[in-house]
Amino acid sequence: MSIWKPYLILCRAYLSLFAACSAATGFFLFSYHRIPDVLLTVASVFLLASGASALNQYQEREIDAKLERTRLRPLPSGTITPAQALAFCVMLLISGLCLLAFAGGTKTFVLGLMAILWYNGVYTYLKRVTAFASVPGALVGTIPPAIGWIAAGGAISDGRLTAICFLFFLWQVPHFWLLVLNQGEQYERAGLPSLTRVLKKPQIARITFVWIVAATFATLALPLYGSVRSPLVVCSCMLLAIWLIWSERSLTTLKPLMTPSIVLFRNINIYLFLLMSLLSADNIFPHAL
Repeated sequence: MSIWKPYLILCRAYLSLFAACSAATGFFLFSYHRIPDVLLTVASVFLLASGASALNQYQEREIDAKLERTRLRPLPSGTITPAQALAFCVMLLISGLCLLAFAGGTKTFVLGLMAILWYNGVYTYLKRVTAFASVPGALVGTIPPAIGWIAAGGAISDGRLTAICFLFFLWQVPHFWLLVLNQGEQYERAGLPSLTRVLKKPQIARITFVWIVAATFATLALPLYGSVRSPLVVCSCMLLAIWLIWSERSLTTLKPLMTPSIVLFRNINIYLFLLMSLLSADNIFPHAL
């Protein structure tokens, strides 16, 4: 095993890259800058998200050891010691915050600090208290696009930013609940509150579908706020929304897991990635689109 692989797992590079891309989306939605202008902001958010993920795994290492899905992570498996993980996450967090302050100033620094406090403080605690922790926890997903927006020169009170942040908030909840559909019992065995103890799986599936539909409607509302201008991008967003609703329709059936939840989970991630690409392209290539 590569010496760096456990550290990449520790910082969940895939999810951290998603956070960095959402910051780039917020950056380009405000106005187009040369690509190098956005790189500092993207890099700082990636470091910050990686550090927050590493710190979260340090905080929950004993719980992770009880879950089938997470028991082979670097800390519960003993690949990395807690002291090494803590040093690594502190280095990432400090680097991310310093770079964020340099790239976007005081406002983006404060937002980055708020994201850490909310994710590693409030959300990590709430997961031990309530099965609905993912709802307030989803607020963390609104911060990276706001960081990108402000770093590009936008105002935090702008309605266009509110619209895009609301979309990212709505996406976060089904992103987590689709995992709960298959793994809820694992959370129960680990002593954590789980939706599967509060609601039946068909109920969870249908509520998740409602959140997904709400996220697609939030996408279609973006042109009303002036966030999207190109007719081609607007039409593409509509087609993307229709595809997502259709691909997730099994959540409304009597047997919602006829389609494996990992497939449904993959689909909403594909949706968000394509959506971020479209929204960014709307400003990067305004005349071509």
